[in-house]
Amino acid sequence: MDPKTFQSYMQDRMQRAKEMKEEEKLYRYNGVLYPRLMCHEDNLKALKDINAREDDIMLVAYPKCGFNWMVGVVRKIMAAVAGPPQIQSKMPPLIEFFGPDVVKILEETPSPRFLGTHMPPDNIPASFYAKKTKMLVIFRNPKDTLVSYYHFCNNNQVLPAVSWESFFSSFMSGDIPWGSYFDHAVAWEKKMDDPNVMIVTYEDLKQNLTEGVRQISTFFGFSLTEAQVQQISEGSTFNAMKESSGKSLGKMGDVIYRKGEVGDWKNHFTPEQSQEMDDAFNKHLAGTRLGAKLNYQLYCQ
Repeated sequence: MDPKTFQSYMQDRMQRAKEMKEEEKLYRYNGVLYPRLMCHEDNLKALKDINAREDDIMLVAYPKCGFNWMVGVVRKIMAAVAGPPQIQSKMPPLIEFFGPDVVKILEETPSPRFLGTHMPPDNIPASFYAKKTKMLVIFRNPKDTLVSYYHFCNNNQVLPAVSWESFFSSFMSGDIPWGSYFDHAVAWEKKMDDPNVMIVTYEDLKQNLTEGVRQISTFFGFSLTEAQVQQISEGSTFNAMKESSGKSLGKMGDVIYRKGEVGDWKNHFTPEQSQEMDDAFNKHLAGTRLGAKLNYQLYCQ
């Protein structure tokens, strides 16, 4: 899907969303909420028909953990290796947005295919594990994830607008699109020994994007010169991506790229809400390798 087609696609979805009641915008599939206009039930059923390839490039993230930022970074890496045409790969690459017709087209798409998902590991089609497809998984501290997700819902018409208090409660119970943050985290924690899974954090990428680009390109088997690594990282800061997003995403660019800051949660959480999240983190992730990687005490306390 080229940028012009994507913008037309989103404009259509936005217009249809205006005609819907807020309570109609989400529906449940296998117990998890999804946005009706983006992830139709037929799309989710079609996932099982995707035939993975060993050289597919899979990007995974819970919503608002830096997925779109890393889409831009990975595209730049692929373009540096394969040349400009590669940057025209599927957009957006979320496989749950693909209906049955797109899944058929995917079969004819030349390798390497760039794909992505917000799904937890158990919901990713089994063929990706059978083919040992490499998956880059991005996580972000849960407090900033919640804040970013809250603003995304209120600025994106295909999702129901909600109050801060209501969204906080729904996030903590996991009753939001794509389900519980902590369920996702616990499930991916179990995959950390898989050599075909690489988990990076939003905070580490913000801290040292150059090293992140170097590690990501190596993980996917792309050979970049140090000059290419530097060029990609300098052109892939969050602010740089936000500025260029208008060309590819149109008005959605401002919705997808908001602040990109670490620690913005302090402008939203009450002390009681902060403690509730601390308790949830300690319950689910304290003592785990993913929990340590998120460096929760540094970024969330």
